[in-house]
Amino acid sequence: MGRRWRDGRGELVVHRGDGGPSLRVPLEIAGSYRARTKGLLGRDSIDGAILLSPANSVHTFRMRMPIDVAYLDRRLRVIAVRTMRPGLLGVPRLRARHVVEAGAGVMSEWGVREGTRVEVVGPVE
Repeated sequence: MGRRWRDGRGELVVHRGDGGPSLRVPLEIAGSYRARTKGLLGRDSIDGAILLSPANSVHTFRMRMPIDVAYLDRRLRVIAVRTMRPGLLGVPRLRARHVVEAGAGVMSEWGVREGTRVEVVGPVE
């Protein structure tokens, strides 16, 4: 079940557990080492979210904004969500295979929390 995505654009589909309609969010996909290393560095904002894959931890050194971080397992289920301010080193999540980053506060608006299932629609290798 190892998923690999190419760098590019896609959508993050958030399947809400309350029976409400799924939410579709613009997504940047960082599947290469170079794209994952750059991530959100040097940006003041992001429209939607960015997927780092594979990844099980992140840092916010040299970032200009606080971010929400969702750690996903191999089945794309959220195992943890954290808000990180600039200058922090996140704790690696052993079960995490992918990480989604977005502007601070938006994940709760989207309904992303522990146990939420997401889907990534975008370029696959």
